[in-house]
Amino acid sequence: MTRRPPWWLAALLVPLLVAGCGQPAAPPQAWHDGRIFLATGNTTGVYYQLGGGYADVISRHLPGYEARAEPTGASVENVTRLASGDMEIAFSLADTAADAVAGRGAFAGQPQPVRALARVYSNYTHVIVRAEAKVTGFAQLRGKRVSTGSPKSGTDIIAGRLLTAAGMDPDRDVHRFTLSLPETVKRMRAGTLDAMFFSGGLPTPGIADLLSSAPGKFQLLPIADLIEPLNAAYGSVYTTAELSKDAYGTPSGTPTVTVSNMILVNADMPDGLAYDLTRLLFAYQSDLVGVHPEAGNFTRQSASGTDPIPLHPGAARFYRGG
Repeated sequence: MTRRPPWWLAALLVPLLVAGCGQPAAPPQAWHDGRIFLATGNTTGVYYQLGGGYADVISRHLPGYEARAEPTGASVENVTRLASGDMEIAFSLADTAADAVAGRGAFAGQPQPVRALARVYSNYTHVIVRAEAKVTGFAQLRGKRVSTGSPKSGTDIIAGRLLTAAGMDPDRDVHRFTLSLPETVKRMRAGTLDAMFFSGGLPTPGIADLLSSAPGKFQLLPIADLIEPLNAAYGSVYTTAELSKDAYGTPSGTPTVTVSNMILVNADMPDGLAYDLTRLLFAYQSDLVGVHPEAGNFTRQSASGTDPIPLHPGAARFYRGG
């Protein structure tokens, strides 16, 4: 029959056993103290909606982290704030992200240290005119009052490039206003703008609100014929597609110019965190689709095709199945 050791002997042995095994490892320190801010876009755009859904997924399913979506002026501002460390994740159009990596355009001479987690859905370029302005072709925007989107946004960049491709000086041949989507919609309704640009997913809430509030008063302008001068100047980052009539209940589809969206992070993000953030996009993709249907328009295969923006090594490991 064995005897249990006296209580005093057990009390002596416990500290020795703990010392012999080593102290339990402290949990790793969360990057940026566990706070993740997502740079999105205008509050009535898809970036903001999806960013909010992604932030919720991160907060619920990534232990030690809390995420929040922040409204911004979109792509250029997002990349700048990401590179400065003010934001941890940023949505951006692929053309802006490509400029940032190459140090051209808005980032001339200053390549930005950004990397991609995923290429997601495509943005459709909306060029909307008031029916009363009697604009039936893109060239007729000359001399009109036009909003090209928020300053330093991807919309503002592509609007300028489209106007240039059509042989117009964006700052001289139109009366250019750089306004947020909510302000643009307000002025279109008031009749103080003749036309507007917006690059967004389908449907973009602010656009849907404008078109549904006054059927027949506003029209989408076809612009797909500008793709050749665009590609000649900027490469294959731009493509064409039909903006479906079902997106906004318009009488017919509208041929337009499209560009992919990227989810970006800073190059200094830890590999493990980048891996987890990429994993969450797919593990909870159905949750994101519930926020906006554009979240269903990317796959594991398509998301990894971020060229010319390099994948973050952590994201690359996810796509390799590591």
